[in-house]
Amino acid sequence: MTLKSDVSDLWQRYDDDDVDAETATTDDYDTLDAFLDALEAGKIRAAEKGSDGWAANEWVKQGILLNFGLRATEARSYGGVDYHDVLPLRETSDLGERGTRNTPDGTTIRRGAYLGSDCIMMSPSFVNVGAHVGDGTLVDSCDTVGSCAQIGENVKLGANTLIGGVLEPVEDAPVIVEDGVSLGAGCRVTSGFVVGENTVVGENTLLSPRIPVYDLVEEEVLYGHLPPERRAFTRMVESSIGDHDLFAGGAYKPAVVAMDIEAETRDATKREEALRE
Repeated sequence: MTLKSDVSDLWQRYDDDDVDAETATTDDYDTLDAFLDALEAGKIRAAEKGSDGWAANEWVKQGILLNFGLRATEARSYGGVDYHDVLPLRETSDLGERGTRNTPDGTTIRRGAYLGSDCIMMSPSFVNVGAHVGDGTLVDSCDTVGSCAQIGENVKLGANTLIGGVLEPVEDAPVIVEDGVSLGAGCRVTSGFVVGENTVVGENTLLSPRIPVYDLVEEEVLYGHLPPERRAFTRMVESSIGDHDLFAGGAYKPAVVAMDIEAETRDATKREEALRE
C-alpha cells in the first residue's frame, strides 16, 4: 500500500459515510499524520506542472479535506497563544537548518504547509495547509498564502499580498505563482489564476480569471493566466453597463495590461542575496 492508496481508500469510506470523526481509528489518524508530514517535506503537492500545464492532484486535496472532516475542533496553544482549530500549527524546528527564517510575533504556518530553503517570512504573515512555498521566496508582512497555493522559487510577495486558496472542488487547480515572479504590494491572486515565471506585477493588481488580461506582446486577450516574462499592471477599460442612464459619463471595469519586461524593471526587483546569507 502507498500513501496515495491509503488516502484514496479513506476518502472513499468518508464519502460513503462509513467513517467520521467519532469512528475514525488510530490507523486512520496515522494515515492523516503521515500525509501531513509528506506535505511539509515537499514529497507531495496539491498541484504539479505537466506537459499540458498545471493540474490539481485530486487525492492530495482529498487528503487535506479529510483532515478537516475526520478531526474535531480542539483547544490548542502555541507560543503562548490559545486558539481553537482542527489542525495544530506546523513545527518550525526544521526551518533553521535549511536557512529559512520566520520573524517573531505573527508568522503563522499551519500544519501541512511546505517552506523551501532560504525562505523569509516576515510578520505578520500566514501560510495555510497544502501551500507550497519554493526555495528563496520572500513572504512579506501582512501576506496570506492560501490553502494549496503553489508558489515557485525566488518569488517576491510584496507586503499586504493575498494569494487565494482553492480546496473545493478537488479537481480545480489552486493559485500558481511560478519561479522568479515579483508581486507588488497589495496584489491579489485568486481562483486558480496562474502567474507565469519571471513576471513583474505592479502594486494593487487583482489577478482573477474573471478579469481580462490584455497581452500587448502577443496582441490577445487572456483569462486565467498571465504569460511569463511580462510587466503587468491594472488599467480601467470601458464597461458594457456604461450605457445605463445611471452612469453619467460612462462606467469602467478593471483589466490587466501585460507588456514586455524591461531590464530596468527586472533590476529593480532582483533578489538581494545578502538577506539570505
